[in-house]
Amino acid sequence: MSKLHDAAAQLGLGPEDLIPYGHDLAKLPRSILDRPATGEGKLVLVSAMTPTPAGEGKTTTSIGLVQGLTRIGERACAALREPSLGPCFGIKGGGTGGGKSMLEPSVKINLHCTGDLHAITAAHNLLSAIVDKHLHFQQEPRIDARRVVWKRALDVNDRSLRGVLVGTGGEGQIRETGFDITAASEVMAALCLAESVDDMRERLARIIVAFDEEKNPVTAGDLKASGAMLALLADAMNPNLVRTTEGAPAILHGGPFANIAHGCNSVTATRMALHLSDWVITEAGFGFDLGAEKFVHVKCRMAGLQPQACVIVATVRALKYHGGLELKQLPEPNVGAIAGGFPNLAKHVESARAMGLRPMVAINRRFDDADEEIAEVIRLCEEFGVRCVASDHFARGGAGAEDLARALVELVGSEPAPPLRYLYELDAPLQEKVAAVARTVYGASEVRFEGKALLQLGRIKRLGLEGLPVCMSKTQSSLSDDSKRRGRPEGFTITVRELEIAAGAGFIVALTGKLVRMPGLGRRPQSEEVDLIDGEIVGIG
Repeated sequence: MSKLHDAAAQLGLGPEDLIPYGHDLAKLPRSILDRPATGEGKLVLVSAMTPTPAGEGKTTTSIGLVQGLTRIGERACAALREPSLGPCFGIKGGGTGGGKSMLEPSVKINLHCTGDLHAITAAHNLLSAIVDKHLHFQQEPRIDARRVVWKRALDVNDRSLRGVLVGTGGEGQIRETGFDITAASEVMAALCLAESVDDMRERLARIIVAFDEEKNPVTAGDLKASGAMLALLADAMNPNLVRTTEGAPAILHGGPFANIAHGCNSVTATRMALHLSDWVITEAGFGFDLGAEKFVHVKCRMAGLQPQACVIVATVRALKYHGGLELKQLPEPNVGAIAGGFPNLAKHVESARAMGLRPMVAINRRFDDADEEIAEVIRLCEEFGVRCVASDHFARGGAGAEDLARALVELVGSEPAPPLRYLYELDAPLQEKVAAVARTVYGASEVRFEGKALLQLGRIKRLGLEGLPVCMSKTQSSLSDDSKRRGRPEGFTITVRELEIAAGAGFIVALTGKLVRMPGLGRRPQSEEVDLIDGEIVGIG
C-alpha cells in the first residue's frame, strides 16, 4: 500500500475512491459526500496573532496538531488551502508547513499541485476574453467600455500588470484594465464557497463584469460564459488528498489570500473532512483580524459551519517584534519585550471571544526560544484567562504536539460549542458592517469612506446588494490599515477607499489603506533560490 493510500485508509477510503495524479497526489470525488458520514466532525480553526517578518507558522501548527492528535489515538484530518505561486516565488516561500510538520509531496504541492489554480486562472481569463469579444462585436447587452470592472488574473507576483492597456494591437477597443493575482480572483472565492456544481454554476453566472450605458449590471450569465467556465473548472471542483510528514491525511482545496480575499479553504473540502474524520483542523489566512474574522462572517455564516475551538498561534519572536524590537534583535532573550508585545495577542483572543469562539494559545516553539521567555508567555496568558501550550511540532512533529493535542481535546470536552456570535446583521447598512469589524476586531475608533467608496456604496444600494456580508481587504502586518503600526494600536481610523461587488462569491470587498490586489516581487525574491538540479527541484518547500 502506498503512503497516500495509507492516508486515505485513515479516512475509510480505498484506492477505488481516489482519482490519482501520479503516485502521491489524488483528487477526491465530490460524490463521497453522498455516503453516510463516518466521522464525528469536530471543526477546529487555527489562526494567529498579527504576522511579522519572522513568521508565525499557522500551517505548520495545523499539521503538527493533526499529527499530535493522531499520536494520542484520535482520528484527525487537516483541511487546508493550496499554495499560490505568488508567495512561493516571492517573500514567504512555500506554503506546506515546515520541519517535521509538513505536507507531502511538498514541492509538487507548492508549484502546481493538481492544477486547480491554473484552472481558476484559465476560467477567469476566459471571461475576460469574452468581455472583450462582446465589446469588439458590439453585441447585446451593450457594455459600456468605460464601465468594465472585470480584470484579468495571473498566479505570480507582477507589479507591472496592476494597470495595463488592452486592445492596442489594432483589434478591439483600447481601454484601461489590470490584473489581480489568482488568489484574489472572484472565481477562486466562488469555488471555495460553492456547495455543489449547480451552486458553482449559479455563482459564476452572477459575477458582474461590467455595466451598460444605463448603468445596469452585465453578468457572466448575460454573456453566456458560465457554462464554459464551469467546464474548465470540472476537475478543480474536486478536493485534493495529500499526507503529512507522518502520514496523516490532509485535504487541500482552494487558496484565497486573507488580506485581499476571504482566506479560507473550500467549503467542500471542509465538509468532506468533517464527513470522514472525528477532528478537522483548518486554518484561515494571516492574523485573526483577517482570516478568522472572514472564516466566521463569510464561510461559516454561508455554510452553517460551527467550529468547536480556535487555536491562536503565537511565537516568542512575534511577541518581541510587536513589543518594539527590530528583526536583528529578536534572537536575543528579552522577557520585557514579550510583555510589551502581548497586547497584540490579547486583542486577537478578545476578538475570538467576541464571536463566541473558545480560544486557546499555541506557542510555535523555535529551537532558540529561551525557557524564561516561554514561561513568560504562558504566565501572561494565564493572567488573561486563556490556556497556553508550548508546542515543539516543527522540530519533533507529532510527538512535539501531543501536549497541544491533549489540551485541545480537554478544551472541547464533551460539550458542543456555543453558537457563533456575528458582529453584524446581514440586513444592516454596509457602513455599519464595516464599522462593526473595524471597531471590535481591529480596535479602530473611526471608519472613513472616501469619495470613490461612497459612489460605489450608492451603486451597491441601487442594485439591492447591501445585504451581503463584507470581506475586508487590509494589510496583514497591523491591526490598523497602516502596515508600520505594530502591537495594539489605538485611536486610529480605518479608511475605505473602494468597494468591489463580488456578487458571484456573495460578498462586498472593502479595500482599505494602500493594499493592492496584485503583489510585486521584492528585491531578492525566493525565485532566485529555486532551480532544477539533477532532475530535482530545489529551493522551495
